[in-house]
Amino acid sequence: MKGLILSGGSGSRLRPITFTNAKQLIPVANKPILFRVIENIRDAGITEIGIVIGNTGQQIRDAVGRGGRWGVNITYIEQDQPLGLAHAVKISQDFLGDERFVMFLGDNVIEGGISPLIAQFETSEWNSQIVLTRIEDPRQYGVAELGDDGRIVRLVEKPKEPPSDLALVGIYMFDHHIFEATNAITPSWRGELEITDAIQWLIENGHTVHPYVHRGWWIDTGKREDMLEANDLVLEEIDYYVEGYVDRDSQVGRRVRVQRGAEIINSVVRGPSIIGEDARIVNSYVGPFTSIGHNVVIENSEIEHSMVLENSRIHNIGARIQDSLIGRNVTINRSPIKPKAHKMTLGDNSQVGIL
Repeated sequence: MKGLILSGGSGSRLRPITFTNAKQLIPVANKPILFRVIENIRDAGITEIGIVIGNTGQQIRDAVGRGGRWGVNITYIEQDQPLGLAHAVKISQDFLGDERFVMFLGDNVIEGGISPLIAQFETSEWNSQIVLTRIEDPRQYGVAELGDDGRIVRLVEKPKEPPSDLALVGIYMFDHHIFEATNAITPSWRGELEITDAIQWLIENGHTVHPYVHRGWWIDTGKREDMLEANDLVLEEIDYYVEGYVDRDSQVGRRVRVQRGAEIINSVVRGPSIIGEDARIVNSYVGPFTSIGHNVVIENSEIEHSMVLENSRIHNIGARIQDSLIGRNVTINRSPIKPKAHKMTLGDNSQVGIL
């Protein structure tokens, strides 16, 4: 089998972070989401992986390279315009050939691996397998309706009135018949070739599509709240150990990972949390469910339930920072201006809470 990762989305719901960064490269527990997807596919025994890229393609290429660090071979497939998931499959036919393949959205985080699913599909006679999960409001996703026999009756993309609470989670397995489907369907009202339409075509034309209902957690990291929730869940699962330096005046909980070169000085760190490589935490408090990225400095400040990306600086903040997603190369400090005032430079679509 081969792997296909879709990594061409612009991440508009995560702006301003994604004005300068590819959404798929935002780190969850200090590891980019895309890297986690590659590892999931690699761990299932697949070493030939295609990545569909768009306008952030160069960032993806620079970060991922040829795939050697994971022991896989990466092929890049350029999608000039975001014309739908089925369009991404269609333009990948030369890479995929007649082999069975798994398609994984590059901004999804899922509990556990996909190895059992891959093994199940690889040895089956199914033409496709789709992964579903029950969510409270599935209107922003493809939704599946199952019959009494557990088979798929129909699939609907982003319905105003969902026929069920079963959403497609962004993991699909196909054989070569999917190319017949992508060639047969027409663009939706959104101007895109919808993967739900392609799967529906398979069903209506006598091909077997097997539904698998995922019982664990799954996060589509489309918004800040989703990203923080994904970070929470992954932090619960990582291995905790101390590679960096913790001085005798600091208190570090047992569910904390301190990565190589990090220093914790006269500070308190509560887990689950992760302190990145060469980060410095000085006279500060880092609370639960917090990811501190590589080369970050936090001094005389408090932060919890937040993500701070690499090379950022937080100094002398009197109030605790929480529920925040702080990008790369950010500086946050107390302004010396008197009378006291809030002084800011904010990008489009920023969200700021003032105490």
